[in-house]
Amino acid sequence: MARRVAPLTLETLDELPLPCRSCVFWELDNVAARDASRNGDTALEKEAWLSQILLDWGSAGTVLYVDDEPAGFAIYGPAIYLPRVQAFPTAPVSSDAVVLATGRILPRYIGMGLGKVLVQGVAKDVLKRGFRALEAFGDSRWSQPSCVWPTDFLQAVGFTVVREHPRHPRLRLDLRSTLTWRSDVEAAVERLMGAIRPEPAPPVPSAVRDALHASEAE
Repeated sequence: MARRVAPLTLETLDELPLPCRSCVFWELDNVAARDASRNGDTALEKEAWLSQILLDWGSAGTVLYVDDEPAGFAIYGPAIYLPRVQAFPTAPVSSDAVVLATGRILPRYIGMGLGKVLVQGVAKDVLKRGFRALEAFGDSRWSQPSCVWPTDFLQAVGFTVVREHPRHPRLRLDLRSTLTWRSDVEAAVERLMGAIRPEPAPPVPSAVRDALHASEAE
């Protein structure tokens, strides 16, 4: 089963499942989102948002593929590009963090550990851009797919609560913890290589070595 992550671009935007493809919960403030929904313009607004952030900041999402089939996605970016952040009671996010806004693993792929793969892909990209952390708002009463991550999921992939709230705590993933993920992988590889590494040959007795040298001299 081959897994890979690819940046979210205008070309891969249609890989997002419905209704996420046209959802603008994070991309617009509450009033603008309501107007766009009333006018049937949410898909266009999503494209416009993605176009702008691609120009200003770069890719703001990732799509996870399993055997070249879309299996999940995540959307993230600086808080300034995600107006809905300000509506959460535990806002604002820290200045050194990127917001992991929303995402999903498709139902047929749940239980395969892909959520961590998805977050790792985001963390790797954000770390390369010089940010120290990811922050996200959880939903502690999550019961069905929504635009907010379940708090339990965020904690399961390494986030810790930095501001408590009964419904929407704010959580943080220090990107230095990605070093732990990498160390785990490297340790597993070393164990594997150690298992298959040939044992060193025993030393050649001095008498045999002298005889070989004498033969070569002749």
